[in-house]
Amino acid sequence: MAEKLSALWGSFTDLFEKYVWNAVREMNFVDVLDILLLAFALFYVYKFIRERRAAKLAIGLLFVSAALVLSIIINMRAVKFILQNFYQVGIIAIIIIFQSDLRAALEKVGTTPIRGLRSVGSVASHGETATNIEKICTAADALSSTKTGALIVIERETKLGEYLTQGVIVNADLEPMMIRNIFFNKAPLHDGAVIIRNGRIHAAGCYLPLSTADINKDLGTRHRAALGLSEMSDAVVIVVSEETGTVSVAEGGSLRRNFNFSSLKQELTRLLVPAESVNSNRGLFGRRKKTGKEGGEDEK
Repeated sequence: MAEKLSALWGSFTDLFEKYVWNAVREMNFVDVLDILLLAFALFYVYKFIRERRAAKLAIGLLFVSAALVLSIIINMRAVKFILQNFYQVGIIAIIIIFQSDLRAALEKVGTTPIRGLRSVGSVASHGETATNIEKICTAADALSSTKTGALIVIERETKLGEYLTQGVIVNADLEPMMIRNIFFNKAPLHDGAVIIRNGRIHAAGCYLPLSTADINKDLGTRHRAALGLSEMSDAVVIVVSEETGTVSVAEGGSLRRNFNFSSLKQELTRLLVPAESVNSNRGLFGRRKKTGKEGGEDEK
């Protein structure tokens, strides 16, 4: 037994010296930069999967990886053979099973704006953005008071063209009364979502992808649809519950609930008006300037 432990310790020290100590001694600036970039990538992956079903899969893969490393160190040939073959086939199976999550991750990476270039080509005045936020909050508050179910999507960097084709193009001015009329329970478009693009009601009656995440059982299809779209894009989605009148906001794969007029206004201002835009008189509703905390309970 002592000989086996001694051999195991010797293998560990050899591996440590070969792969860790020698690497640290020969490290240069490029290696440090390489490590920092890898750490950033791993942190982004962790941040993306921690609140999704893929998180459980990641934990399982860590255990399998640990078992593979252990089998290599102590030369467990049968286990090593099985686990190595599992990785060859398992990675492809994981890509197929979690293709929607991987797609969402790549879409977010591809649409994450570089600081300072966020509003290039789609600039609106801060005053106009604030006015639009006020109108949306007025509509949401009125819908909440009458317990009228609603789903309001504010498009940002990620374009939502694939969901627009499922609805009806409206292209109307952003007015609280118009939003209320669309979601009136006798109206033909009240079951779908309203998509706001460039400061206008662009489409209504749009159907959104449903989230597969575990959420409160009291929440219905509207909340699941809002969460699903927020997982796949950078859109801000406002939900009004038909049962309780509760106003919620989905963004970045999380759902925050129990907003009133003032707290919703603060939340939308935080999400839609970057800090630098407040000082530079710019916003994010995507229109050029014409010339001449309360509430918010997290539900992941």
